[in-house]
Order: sequence, then structure tokens, then C-alpha cells
Amino acid sequence: MKPSLAKGTRDFTAEEVYRRKYIISVLEKNFRLFGFQPLETPSFENLSTLTGKYGEEGDRLIFKILNSGDYASKTNSEDWSSKNSQKLTSQISEKALRYDLTVPFARYVAMNHGQLTFPFKRYQIQPVWRADRPQKGRFREFYQCDADVVGSESLLQEVELVQLYLKSFLDLKIPVKLQMNNRKILTGLAEYAGIPDQLIDFTVALDKLDKIGREGVVKELESKNISSESIEKLEFLFKTQSDQLQLLADLKEKFTNIAIGLEGVEELEFVLNNCINLGISHQNLVFNITLARGLDYYTGAIFEIKAHGVEMGSVGGGGRYNNLTEVFGVKNIPGIGISFGLDRIYLVMEELNLFPENSVEKTKYLFVNYGTEESIQALKIINELHKKDISSELYPENTKLKKQFSYAEKKGIENMVFLGEEELKNATITVKNLQSGEQKTYDQQEFLNQI
Repeated sequence: MKPSLAKGTRDFTAEEVYRRKYIISVLEKNFRLFGFQPLETPSFENLSTLTGKYGEEGDRLIFKILNSGDYASKTNSEDWSSKNSQKLTSQISEKALRYDLTVPFARYVAMNHGQLTFPFKRYQIQPVWRADRPQKGRFREFYQCDADVVGSESLLQEVELVQLYLKSFLDLKIPVKLQMNNRKILTGLAEYAGIPDQLIDFTVALDKLDKIGREGVVKELESKNISSESIEKLEFLFKTQSDQLQLLADLKEKFTNIAIGLEGVEELEFVLNNCINLGISHQNLVFNITLARGLDYYTGAIFEIKAHGVEMGSVGGGGRYNNLTEVFGVKNIPGIGISFGLDRIYLVMEELNLFPENSVEKTKYLFVNYGTEESIQALKIINELHKKDISSELYPENTKLKKQFSYAEKKGIENMVFLGEEELKNATITVKNLQSGEQKTYDQQEFLNQI
């Protein structure tokens, strides 16, 4: 059978792994600078832990794991024969691959809240899985890099996360725009339009505005039985808004008798004004009233960040989720978090040629293999180089010099080292720089001392 990859997954070459690790190192440095500590959770969770947290669309994208053993024999025969997949799922699958890092984090907090120091700040960098349709920048297995704070309702956390986002992308040299909204504003808009019971339908449709346009959103709202009168009241959402502060003022008028909408506007004003006071420009942080993000658990601020100069979806997103741990029986633990999309960040940096040359680590010295006796002596010197944390290796076979040179060139190795019969007799070593072509002979001890 011809080997193949599962759709939506990838192998990573050495260069790709080094570059991914470079991105992760920048993010980890900034996570730690802002006081976050690392956490890791299992790759799969109980299915009941994940379902019902991501909305109807999200639930469909969860990868379920079949129960071990003869799972079919334990199903209800009527459900099996009628091919009722919804009822069968709970009978044949108890576990699922994690869909994101936030819900497992909430589960962790709920299980360990008695031992945690609040506010609890954690970062997490691990793969997640979604049964999505693969396309550019969208994979079925991908890494998320999350930073979350739980145990504080302070809006200064929103301000700090904006700073963390923008500093991280500045360090990666990616030009970005951070869009921000508040779920309370969206709830207020649903009340304003007379559709408070259809908030989820409204936000899921609105979140697709940049993908399907006004007509597509209207069509989806109509398919959810939202009246033309309600859609007409929301028409102003589809117009380009140039003045953010004026739009917030207009919303205050619309929300005169809608308390939750006013609360959302005030929260957003606090964050935007304080970010401006910290020197963050309108070019980097904008209020986008149509930003909804499709996850049900957001309750306050929501973020989405996009890169300039490249056709790509969001490279990060997040928001406040004050009620998330309640589903696990633990109340009054507010939280807020952001996520960096490692895979999309990689694609952006690759397209914009932003990776530094030193992000890919290469062997510095390749010792030529002249035979067993010479190789043993070479390994002794290589051992001394390793003690100094200098990458070096011995070509494994005693073969033609041309083949060993070819190996070094293909791997991008910087120097070839010759330790042949003549060098052994004189206790010397010859080093050739493969970039410049310069070749020098050193006393072996002198070589080790000067490195």
C-alpha cells in the first residue's frame, strides 16, 4: 500500500521544526515576561467535557474516539439499525481529542481550584484537533499557544493581553491589526433588534461577514427565521465605520434602555482609552462591531488579530469567559484568554520572508571519516566540542571525500574538519570553511582553546 498522510495533517522537515520552535521561543519568552506559567493537559478528554462548549457548529468538528473492544455490541439495536448517529455517538464514544486548550484549562481549574493561587495565569502550547475542511491556513491538527488569566474581573487584564499580543507580534516582526468587540454589545444589539432569544444564531451569522458578505449574512439570518424588521434595525452593522468613538456614542443612544449593551460599551471604552494612554495606536487596535467569534462561552471582551500584507485568516483570537467553569460545578471564577495560531503565524512569516537566518540551527563542524583509527581520535575532539555546546558530528562511513563534501553542503554545514594520518602524526587539525573556502591548520589544543 502506498503511504499517505491523513487530510489536514503534515510532516515537518528539520527546517520547519526549527522555525516553529523559533516562533514558540518568542511567544514563551513573552508569556513569562507577563507572569504566565506553563501548563500541559492530555491530548484527549472525556467527550462530555468538550461537548456543549463550542456551539452547534463546534460540536460537529470534535474528533470522537471509538471505545475500545467490541463497541458495536453495546449499542441500542434500534439506534444502530436506524443509523441514528446522534444517539449512537454517546454509546460508542466516551473520549474525544481536544478541540482547543481553553475548555481543558477550565476543567483543570475546576478540578484544582482549591490548590491554585488566584489570579491564576497560565500559558499552554500544545496541538489541538478539529474535523474541519482543510484549506490554506486551516488544518485538522494544529498547535495553539494560549495565555489565560482566571480569578479576576479587572479590565486591566484585557489591557495587559492587548499589550502581550502586540509585543509578541512586534518581536516576530509581523505587522498586525488587533480587532476588539464585546459580547455584551452583541447581546445588546440582539435585544435592540428584538431577537434576544436568537443571540447565538445572530452572532454565528455576523461572525461570517468578512467571508460571505452582507447578502450571505442576511440570507443566513433569514434562514434562522429572523424577521426583516429585525434585520433592518441591524443594517447599520454592514456599513463601513471610520470613527470608532462616534460609533460607541451612537451605540449608547441605541442602548438607552438596554443595560447589558451599555455595560459592554463602557467596558470597551475603558480598554480602548487605556490602551491609547499606553501609546497603542488606532492602526494596531480597532473596535470592530461585527466581530462576534463563534464560541458560545465568551461573555465580555473578544479579540481577533490579523496580519497585514498577506491573505490569511486570523492569526489569533480570544476573549472573556466568566461562566466557563460553572459547567464543571465551580462558580465565580471569571477568566479571560488569548490564543496565537502557530501554523498561520508560520505561513505569514514564510510568505513575508520574516524568519531570521539564525532561526535554523545547522551543524558547525563535520569531521571527515578517514577510517577507524582517525575516527576514534575525531570522536574525542567532537566530545570536547560537545562539552562547549558546539554542534559537531563525524561522517559515519569511510567513503569518497566527494560524497562527504556533498553531505556537508546539502545539510548546510559550515565547516569540514580533516583529521587524517598527517594531522594525527603532528597533533594538528585542518578546518575548511565551506562558505568562504578558507582553510587553516591548527594545533589540536589551540583549536579547542580558541573556540
